[in-house]
Amino acid sequence: MRQRSLTRQRGLSFLGLLFIAGLVAVTGMVGVQVLPTFIEYQAILKATKKAAAEGNSVLEVRTVFDKAASIDNIASVQGKDLDVTKEGERIVASFAYSREIHLAGPAYLTLKYTGRSR
Repeated sequence: MRQRSLTRQRGLSFLGLLFIAGLVAVTGMVGVQVLPTFIEYQAILKATKKAAAEGNSVLEVRTVFDKAASIDNIASVQGKDLDVTKEGERIVASFAYSREIHLAGPAYLTLKYTGRSR
């Protein structure tokens, strides 16, 4: 008979390694597709804050936003999509939109973004 080793082996099995590698790959692929939408959201938020600060009327806010959107290459929101209101002495511009990312087969990831100037 064989003698058992007194110390247990530790480590990761090959199947465990494949599982973790697959999980990291899937997470990375989703992250690579989500990152550009988040960067665009940040650009939209920046343009909205700038438009609300510089505009004195609804038309001016939308015009300033459209100019900033053309510079930053924003395609998801246009000036006409902004909801412009006045709270006290301040002009507040807000937006809401969603993006769908195709994952595989019939699976989609829907991201809903909202934001407003302060």
